[in-house]
Amino acid sequence: MLSVHGRKPAAVIVEPIARTFLKLGLSPNVVTVAGTVISCAIILTLVPTGHLFLAAVLSGLFTAFDMLDGTMARLRGGGTVFGATLDASCDRVTDGVLFSVIVWWLIYRYEASQALVAAAFTTLVASQVISYVKARAEAGGIKIIGGLIERPERLIIGLTGLGLTGLGVPYAIDVALWVLAVGSVVTVVQRLMKASHDPHGTEFITAPPGA
Repeated sequence: MLSVHGRKPAAVIVEPIARTFLKLGLSPNVVTVAGTVISCAIILTLVPTGHLFLAAVLSGLFTAFDMLDGTMARLRGGGTVFGATLDASCDRVTDGVLFSVIVWWLIYRYEASQALVAAAFTTLVASQVISYVKARAEAGGIKIIGGLIERPERLIIGLTGLGLTGLGVPYAIDVALWVLAVGSVVTVVQRLMKASHDPHGTEFITAPPGA
């Protein structure tokens, strides 16, 4: 939802930074990779050592690079197919690292229940499927827009739960993960339903070579 409605208000902050990066000679692809590497390093370093609040704040800051690279590409006159592929791939890496480390922390530091660990695994898998459904559908000419839990909501809810837990708020990560698990599964169903009802959804496709 936020990916559809939240970009315009954020542009007031993002666009000046994007213009500055372009003036410095940085490319959108460099910003994409830098944001991913730094975000993953923060998560892998701070969460296992128990610095949850700092990890949440810094991760939220650097994952905002996800908006910067796209804005830079637009201001430069448009992006490239490779740039879009790189951006989507880096998003999957960041999401995978974040929720994998959260699962590790739940098991070895939080002594979480099996049900909560299952909710975290559900979020981890469903987050990848949500993005895959969109990518595969659009490769077949089906436009998928929106959904209950998209990447911005996923990061906001997950990092907020992590940060509040670091501040000592009880069950913050539990609530966040259950909301994400349920909401992510709902989003997968929403996107599949949109694809099934699209006029292109009933078109026949050529069988792959060797089939």
